Amino acid sequence: MVFQDFGLDQAIIQGIEAQDYQEPTPIQKQAIPVLLKGRDLVGCAQTGTGKTAAFAIPILQNLLKEDRQGNQEDKKQVRALVLAPTRELAIQIGEQFEHYGAHLDMKVGVIFGGVTPKRHIKVLKREPEILVATPGRLVDLVQQGFVKLERVGIFVLDEADQMLDVGMIKQVKTVIAQLPKKRQNILFSATMPKEVTKLAHTLLKNPVQVEAEKSPDGEIQVKQQVYFVEEPDKTERLLQFLKTEAFESILIFTRTKKKADKVSKAINVANIRNKAIHGDKNQSERQKVLELFKQKEIKILVATDIAARGIDIDKLSHVINMDIPNVPETYIHRIGRTGRAGQSGTAISFCSEDEREWLKAIEKLQGKSLEVMNENLL
Repeated sequence: MVFQDFGLDQAIIQGIEAQDYQEPTPIQKQAIPVLLKGRDLVGCAQTGTGKTAAFAIPILQNLLKEDRQGNQEDKKQVRALVLAPTRELAIQIGEQFEHYGAHLDMKVGVIFGGVTPKRHIKVLKREPEILVATPGRLVDLVQQGFVKLERVGIFVLDEADQMLDVGMIKQVKTVIAQLPKKRQNILFSATMPKEVTKLAHTLLKNPVQVEAEKSPDGEIQVKQQVYFVEEPDKTERLLQFLKTEAFESILIFTRTKKKADKVSKAINVANIRNKAIHGDKNQSERQKVLELFKQKEIKILVATDIAARGIDIDKLSHVINMDIPNVPETYIHRIGRTGRAGQSGTAISFCSEDEREWLKAIEKLQGKSLEVMNENLL
């Protein structure tokens, strides 16, 4: 199957081909035909499966169809809204819309927290038809009267499980209350906890459910290993790995911003180049570091969960968890950074005695145990 089989406009096909995409991924094969028909959809898919294109491409096609039917007045209104949990993911989604719609007369805007609101007011003055936003900043701009959402015909809630983190669900509901009743709703989530399922029932109307295909054995295509190491020794164990093992690139997760800086400093002291990103870093600095990492100018990135959302790196060979997340779904998101688009990857976790309960919860969620790398310590 090729993208032309969906009946897409040639201008969109050109944008897809420019990204060197040969054929749709499994999630795209399932989602694109449904969304082209205007149906609501709930999808279970991690990043790396092609899910952004799965909703971006049909959105562009459907808006183009509306334009050709003579609805030119709406071109000055936000007609498609995508909510994303972090600035990095919002930027990434906006870039993909730009790529696929490069040959269309369709404006895309991206707004997020962490920068001066004046910057986003300028974005909105350009009257984007497609708006990608983080919930908090969007609510602020709506309340100030800088953006109106009454013409939104397509609404996407991406990474819904992360949206439901404390502090976000209220903002998401505030945005939804501003939308017209008649619209197409699209929800994507890497995991489907009860809260996401409940939200899907209230938000979507008779949705089609799709799920990214798993590997032939039904498991995540990432080698998952765990070392039982107490907290004081974790950094030393990390340095041993970095000095002795071959790797393409490594994303290291820490629970806190303070620990991210501490781990990064220890790696630098060992004369291994790396950078750290977290919520205390300004947006321009974070984007610069991410670009260095994407271009493989640095091979090691230390990050907190919130800063790492939306990171899309080709051939990321390893993810290392300096701690075990207390929310099992967070672990799934972390290891989803590697083993993307059918490639292999390795996820290594350092687990202290007081984190073993969280490890058991992760293994229960996956229905499998992680490979223990130091059996003699058990």
